[in-house]
Amino acid sequence: METIDTMKGKRVALVTGAAMGIGLACAEAIAKAGYMTVLVDIKEPSEQARKLVEEGFGAVAYRCDVSDTLAVKEMIEWVVGKYGRLDAAHNNAGIQTPQRPMAEITDEEFDRTVAVDLKGVWNCMRYEIIQMLKQGSGAIVNTSSQGGVTGLPGQAAYIACKHAIIGLTRTAAIDYAAKGIRINAVCPGVIRTPMAEDLIHRNPELETELVRDIPAGRLGKPEEIANAVLWLCSPQASFVDGHALLVDGAFSIH
Repeated sequence: METIDTMKGKRVALVTGAAMGIGLACAEAIAKAGYMTVLVDIKEPSEQARKLVEEGFGAVAYRCDVSDTLAVKEMIEWVVGKYGRLDAAHNNAGIQTPQRPMAEITDEEFDRTVAVDLKGVWNCMRYEIIQMLKQGSGAIVNTSSQGGVTGLPGQAAYIACKHAIIGLTRTAAIDYAAKGIRINAVCPGVIRTPMAEDLIHRNPELETELVRDIPAGRLGKPEEIANAVLWLCSPQASFVDGHALLVDGAFSIH
């Protein structure tokens, strides 16, 4: 799906993992803030982008497996070829491994988690940064997790990647801070996404168990993560760089 070229000249943003949940909420918020927004997912989120266009916002869908280095390179080239620049990027695509103790996670499960959750962010950052260096400006936000600053049982591969994203974010921020590129991370807590809703529907006691450990006393909303990401991408956060912003209802400090 493509939009008309009258969108050229607008600020341009890209959001991966934009088909649902946090990624979709962030893409919607960024588009409604005036960016020409590219919604990226492994299954092209055409309907999601079309809905934004019908509401009068700039949006386009693009299919990409972020674990595929060449596919990511081609994606950034496509975005720049069509819209001329890339002002903001939210690297949000990720998967979770099955919940079980570390020694029971298979090599295939570990490798796939690292390929998407860590290498996928690495791939996107690399080509986003190359373009932003040409422009002399840009903002990148990577999705880590409350699990990026804590440990959670049964999620060793996922948690390892989320810790690594914070380290990657901080180091890259230092590398490019003087070149006009800001790089931050957002660390969501337990958010009421469609996936969480499905789990709660199948296990009604789960929400009570989850909320018990959240001082705020509730699950977060996707829109609350979107607000944080939009702020980190905006000029209002112009001196915020290399930061991992926790949006978790105080879970990680409890």
